[in-house]
Amino acid sequence: MPAPIAAGFWISLALIFPAAVVVCSFSAALTLERAFPRTGHGLALNQLKERDRVRHRRILQSGYLSFPVNGTYDVGLYFTSVQLGTPPQEFYVQIDSGSDVLWVGCNSCSGCPTSSGLGISLNLFNPSGSSTASLVSCSDPRCTVGFQSEDSVCPTQNNPNNQCSYTFQYLDGSGTSGYYVSDLMHLDTVVGSSLVSNSSATVVFGCSTSETGDLTKTDSAVDGIFGFGQQGLSIVTQLHSQGVAPNAFSHCLIGSDSGGGTLVLGEIVDPNIVYTPLVQSQPHYNLNLESISVSGQTLSIDSSVFATSSNGGTIVDSGTTLAYIAEGAYAPLVSGITSAVSQSSVRSVPSIDGNKCYQTTSNISEVFPTVNLNFAGGASMLLYPEDYLLQLNSVAGAAVWCIGFQQTEGQGITILGDLFLQNKIIVYDLTDQRIGWTNYDCSLGVNVSTANGIGQNSSSRNTPLNSILLIIIVALFLSNVSALRSFSLL
Repeated sequence: MPAPIAAGFWISLALIFPAAVVVCSFSAALTLERAFPRTGHGLALNQLKERDRVRHRRILQSGYLSFPVNGTYDVGLYFTSVQLGTPPQEFYVQIDSGSDVLWVGCNSCSGCPTSSGLGISLNLFNPSGSSTASLVSCSDPRCTVGFQSEDSVCPTQNNPNNQCSYTFQYLDGSGTSGYYVSDLMHLDTVVGSSLVSNSSATVVFGCSTSETGDLTKTDSAVDGIFGFGQQGLSIVTQLHSQGVAPNAFSHCLIGSDSGGGTLVLGEIVDPNIVYTPLVQSQPHYNLNLESISVSGQTLSIDSSVFATSSNGGTIVDSGTTLAYIAEGAYAPLVSGITSAVSQSSVRSVPSIDGNKCYQTTSNISEVFPTVNLNFAGGASMLLYPEDYLLQLNSVAGAAVWCIGFQQTEGQGITILGDLFLQNKIIVYDLTDQRIGWTNYDCSLGVNVSTANGIGQNSSSRNTPLNSILLIIIVALFLSNVSALRSFSLL
C-alpha cells in the first residue's frame, strides 16, 4: 500500500452536474456520481455510434485514426476547468487523449463561441491582461519541442514578432490556429489531508485566434481542449520535465448508472494491475493485441488482423463511447459469444441498428460468457458480460441486450473505448511506455502512489514524492440525457 501523499497539486474544478464527492483515506482520489441513466433509458444504439463517429473525425489529421463508423448521433464532451494567468482566470476545457496541447480561445479570436449550451460561462484569454504571461518565440526551445510532433510552426511571412504558432485541422473540417503563451496554471497544493491554495506551475499553452467548423457551435461549446497525449507540449510532459509531477496518469471509470470516476496525474496502484507495452512511434496510445478468447477458448483469428499499420492496430481511447473491433475479428467474436450463450435461458431477437441482440429474464453474468483480450507480454483484459452488452429495452418483462462493440468497416483498427474501460483502473505509464489495468469497483477510493519513479520496483513505491501530484475530477457532459455507462477523460 502506498505511503500517504507528501505533497500534491489539485486542479480546481467546477462540477456541472450534481455529484457526491468522496475523498478517500489518502486525500488523493475522489469519486463522483453520474447524473445520467445508462443505455436503454435515453439514447438509441445508433446515436451512441454517431457520438463516436464524430469523435473519431475530430482526431487530428496527423494521426491515422481515420475510418468509417456507421451511425447517427451527437457529440459527447468530458471537460474540467483550469485557471490560467495572473490574476487567475477560469477556463472550461475538453479532455482529449487524442491530442497533446492545452489551448484556449484568445481575446482576439475569430469564430470562438461566446456562449455555451452547457450552462457554463465562456472566457477568452488576454495575454496582456496577465502580469505573468509571455509570448513564446520561435527561438524558444519549447517551440522547438513542438516541431517534432507538428504541434508548433514558425511562419516565415506575416510573423513580425517571430511568434511560435500552431494550426490544428480536424478531419471533420473544423480547426483552430493561434500562438503559444507561457503563463501560470494555478493549482491547489495538497499536503497530507490539508488543502493549501495559491500554488502554480509555469506551462506553455495555446492561445487561439481562430476557430472554424464544429468548434464554433454554441450547443456544446467549451473554452478549449486539454490534450493528454504524450508529446513534448502536453501538460503531463511539461510538468514532468520540471520535476513537478510523475510522467503518468490514471483513471477509474464507474460503470453503473451513478457513473463518474477519478482521473489522476500520477499512478493509481493496485497489486493486480497487469501491463503491456505501448507500440512505439505512434500518435495515439497503441497496444499489441494478439488474440481474443471467449470462455477461456482462443478464437481462430489470424494475428495479422491486429497488426499495427497505417490503417490497423489497437488504440486505447477513453474519449470513445463504445468499442470497435477490427473487421477480421468482429464476426468470429460475435459468433463465439453466441455459441457460448446458454440457449435455454437466452433467445436471439432481430438485430437493432445492425447489432446482434438477445432477450433474457436471467442475470446476464450467469448466461453470457466472459471475453479476454490478450495482449503482448501476457497481459489479458477480462471483460464481463456487462462490459460488452448494452440493455436497450424490455419486452414482456424480458430484457433485450445487444452486443455493444462495433465493427470497423474495411479496416483493421480496434478501439478500446469506455465500454471496455469501465470498472477498471487504467494506468498510462509514460516513463516505461506501457499501459496497465485491473478490474476494480471504481465507486471505491483508489490508492495513489507517491513514488518518485513510476513502474519501478515495489520498494520505490514507498519513496515520498516531494514535488506534486495532480488529482482531477472530470465533469461529464452529454448533449442529450445520456446513456453512457462510464465517464471519460479524453
